[in-house]
Amino acid sequence: MRQQFNDAMKESMKSGDKPRLSTIRLILAAIKDRDIQARGEGKQTATDEELLQLLQKMSKQRADSIEQFGAANRQDLVDKETAEKAIIDSFLPKQMDAAETRAAIAGTISETGAAGMKDMGKVMGALKAKYAGTMDFSKANGVVKELLTAG
Repeated sequence: MRQQFNDAMKESMKSGDKPRLSTIRLILAAIKDRDIQARGEGKQTATDEELLQLLQKMSKQRADSIEQFGAANRQDLVDKETAEKAIIDSFLPKQMDAAETRAAIAGTISETGAAGMKDMGKVMGALKAKYAGTMDFSKANGVVKELLTAG
């Protein structure tokens, strides 16, 4: 994953794409910070899974900023954050749509043998292990509740 960012940075430098280069440098700086934190925890570097979580967090931060800047009628900042979010999202795996999410949750509920709300933690744990990076768990939470109470 790190190589992918370095290659993208070189490509942006060659093409003169300053906004993309700036965003990739932000990502690399965040990765460096995460690596320093990992060393403090006794690990050599952050894992790809941790880097994925970092990118998701950065994307969510941009989405929150877009919402706040939109409410404040700051279109210039909305455009900047939207461009950064698109670049960050380009490095994330494709997210499941609502139908795919519902099908994956239904399959996981039957696999785990979940029978009611008491099994919610078991289902969410299985989903996070299986679909990390491709499923929006804040939305999945509501679907799991719905399916467990309906079943």
